[in-house]
Amino acid sequence: MSNYKLLYITCGSKLEANKIGKFLVKNKLAACTNIIPNIQSIFKWNNKVKSSKEYILIGKTQKKNIKKIIKSVKSQHSYDCPCILFFNIDSGSNTFLKWISKNS
Repeated sequence: MSNYKLLYITCGSKLEANKIGKFLVKNKLAACTNIIPNIQSIFKWNNKVKSSKEYILIGKTQKKNIKKIIKSVKSQHSYDCPCILFFNIDSGSNTFLKWISKNS
């Protein structure tokens, strides 16, 4: 399993995405975060199909931070069941991967 991870979180507002993104970087849980605005999500919640405007928060981090990230995001997030996913980064620029190690 890769040491480096790409973090994916959906947020209900730009303010929430900014707040969580800054918290993760400030606390060295992510080397950096990016916000993709104004996506349209379609999902099932309480047996009803719903649609909502959301923001995607992407971060670059390390495996060692996963549990802390999940705990801190859940405590700050407005959703009952926030989407918090991690994907392996199997390869990339060695310089960038070292930068992730240094900053998360």
